[in-house]
Amino acid sequence: MNARRRPLIPRPRRLAASRTALAGAAALGMLGLTACGSGGTGETGGGAGDGVNVVASFYPMQFLAEEIGGEHVSVSSLVEPGVEPHDLELSPRQTAELGEADLVVYLKGFQPAVDKAIEQSGVENVAEATSYTEPLEHGPGHQDEHGDEHASEHGEGHGEENHGEENHGEEPAEEGHEGHDHGGEGAADPHVWLDPVKYAEVAEGVGDALAKADPDHADDYRKNADALAKKLQDLDTDFREGLENRRTDTFITAHAAFGYLADRYGLHEESVAGLDPESEPSGARMRQLHRVAEEDEVDTVFFEAAAGERTAKTLADDLGLRTDVLDPVEGVTDASPGDDYFEIMRANLQALRKALGAR
Repeated sequence: MNARRRPLIPRPRRLAASRTALAGAAALGMLGLTACGSGGTGETGGGAGDGVNVVASFYPMQFLAEEIGGEHVSVSSLVEPGVEPHDLELSPRQTAELGEADLVVYLKGFQPAVDKAIEQSGVENVAEATSYTEPLEHGPGHQDEHGDEHASEHGEGHGEENHGEENHGEEPAEEGHEGHDHGGEGAADPHVWLDPVKYAEVAEGVGDALAKADPDHADDYRKNADALAKKLQDLDTDFREGLENRRTDTFITAHAAFGYLADRYGLHEESVAGLDPESEPSGARMRQLHRVAEEDEVDTVFFEAAAGERTAKTLADDLGLRTDVLDPVEGVTDASPGDDYFEIMRANLQALRKALGAR
C-alpha cells in the first residue's frame, strides 16, 4: 500500500452541494479530483488519507469501489458531480496521481482520456470493468432476433437508415449519428452497468482486485462483493417480473444508452440520436421513428435528465406522445430520479413499466 495519501473531500450527494467541495478541491491542488465516501452509503468514512487509495473513473465504477471497499477504502472520482463523464480531460497532475493510487477502477473505451492516462501512469493495480464480463458484440441499433423481425415489419423505413444486421445498425456520419461515441467511430455500447447481471460480474471482479491490492482485508472485500452481487441479482429479478405482460417491447430514447438493458430483458430500443447524446437526428431518422411509434404502439419518448430533452420533446409533440426520463446512471445530480444506483435503476423500471404497458 502506498504511504502517500491525498487529502479527501466529502463527495456531495447532490449537485447543489458541490460548489463548496469543488472550491476545496481547488485549494488542495486536486485539480478536479473529487473525493467520495466509503462504506457504500455515500457518506464519508474515516479520516483524510485513511484506507486503501482507490481512484474511480466515473460514478458506476465509484459506486462499486465504495460498496465493496467499505470502511477499508478512500475512493476518489475523476469526474466532478454534474460533469459529462465521457468529455473528461485530465491534467498532467491528475495523471501522476493515478500512478500513486493503490487501485484504479475504470471502464475501457468509455473515457479515452482516462485510458491514455492509465497507460502513462504506471499504476500497478487496475480493475477494468469489461475484463470481468463478456461485452455485447454489437453497437447501438443492433438488431437481435426481435430487432430483425422488427426491421422487416417496418420495411423500407429501416432499410433507408441501414438498420440491418449487416452493419450492426450504425448510422452514416451524414445522418448525424456519430459524434463522440465513447471510444471511436462505430464503438459498441459501453453502458454495461445498466445490465444488473453483468454489473454483478464486474462487482465480483472489483472485489478480487481490491483483495489483491489489500490482502489484509481480502475476506471483507469478497464478502462485500458477494453481497452487492446478490442485491444486483434481486434487481434483475425485479426487472424481469416487473416487465412481464407488457403491451410492446419497443421504447424510444433520445440517446442510444440502453442496449445492454434492452438485450437483457428482450426489449427493442430505438434512439433519436446514436451514442452521442448531443448529435442531431436526420429528417429520415425522424420519419422512421414516426412509423415505429405508430406501428409498435409506443406512447412515450424518453430523454435523460441531463441531455436530449429538446429532441425528445420535438418528436413527442409531433406524434402527440408523452415524455419521461430514463436515466443512464452515468452520474448522480439534483436532476437524477434517485440518490444512488439502485434508486435510479428502480425509477427506470417504473418508467419502463408505464411506457411498455406492463401489468
